[in-house]
Amino acid sequence: MGPGPIPPRGWQLILHQHPSPNCGLRRDGLRPTHVVLHYTAMATAEAAIERLCDPAAEVSAHYVICKTGRVTQLVPEGLRAWHAGVGEWDGLQDINSRSIGIELDNDGQGPFAQPLMQSLEVLLASILAGWAILPENVIGHSDMAPGRKFDPGPFFDWARLEARGLAARRVVGTSSSGMGNDAFRHLARAAGYAADVSDDALLAAVRLRHRPDATGPLGPEDFAALTCRTPVCT
Repeated sequence: MGPGPIPPRGWQLILHQHPSPNCGLRRDGLRPTHVVLHYTAMATAEAAIERLCDPAAEVSAHYVICKTGRVTQLVPEGLRAWHAGVGEWDGLQDINSRSIGIELDNDGQGPFAQPLMQSLEVLLASILAGWAILPENVIGHSDMAPGRKFDPGPFFDWARLEARGLAARRVVGTSSSGMGNDAFRHLARAAGYAADVSDDALLAAVRLRHRPDATGPLGPEDFAALTCRTPVCT
């Protein structure tokens, strides 16, 4: 087992409370084993918090992190927030009952603010340690809902989290034969991408996480993204 998550030095995390009514008990006695990252896709963090606390919206998250680094807790970690929706990851459904959801103040059109990322690192380190969650189980909304969701999007710095032990690539073997869509789907399913979606949606989801700048048809680099622990195989 490698070293645990590394929070940034000297960064104090203060949680601001803004309880949302949009929550409930985790079903079947489940506990958090995953973290799902989102972007708000709204003009401001305040607008996102207002919506996540609106009973009519029927959505919520455990935390919202503003561009300034301010962290607002909407739902206690032990309760089930309504952030993930329909989807599947690693053969698991009802991700809401199995995860902690974090909304990041970003519109999906550009990089995430430095103070936001620093607060996210501290928050993730606390969550992973508190619930004994593996770095491999920190996923994006797009990972569990390919074709339906695209957050946290192509500008999110997954490599930064991986370097601090706050996320990790799910490395799989190369037992599948060929380089076509069926072989890629076999590898992707072993890596956790279990949702029943089209070949294009599956490729797009894997690329969002591992090769956000990639375009064009399926290629060897897409297979390498699922079989190498680092972005580039040597």
